[in-house]
Amino acid sequence: MAARLLWASRAASYLRISTFPRGFASVVKDLKYADTHEWIKVDGTSAMVGITDHAQDHLGDVVYVELPEVGSNVTQGKNFGAVESVKATSDINSPVSGEVVEVNSELNNSPGLVNASPYKDGWIIKVKMSDEGELNSLMDSDQYTKFCEEEDAKH
Repeated sequence: MAARLLWASRAASYLRISTFPRGFASVVKDLKYADTHEWIKVDGTSAMVGITDHAQDHLGDVVYVELPEVGSNVTQGKNFGAVESVKATSDINSPVSGEVVEVNSELNNSPGLVNASPYKDGWIIKVKMSDEGELNSLMDSDQYTKFCEEEDAKH
């Protein structure tokens, strides 16, 4: 079993390197983005948070999502959970500060929703924002697209 997983990981790495880089057509216009590849959709003083399509693509198949407790507080730029994939484990950082009012419990049974639908069914938490001014430090879709292109060009 371990040998099969190692082979699959190597095959995925090889294929990822040898394929033509795709564009970032899956950057959603009306969202804000953090430089750590989280997105936020604002609705009044509440916001939905998830990881971007770009992030899930680089992670590979997500096998586990660590969710915070409802009622816990998150701080802009600080870790509130993790996403584990077949390749790596990555921290999830909050794009804004506030109180977690809901978590996507569907991810406990179906963590692959992060891959299949990062901007819809694969959302991670909903937050009641404590400082809407923090949104000003986030990127819009055009800035995030350029950021991803520049970041990928370095690798």
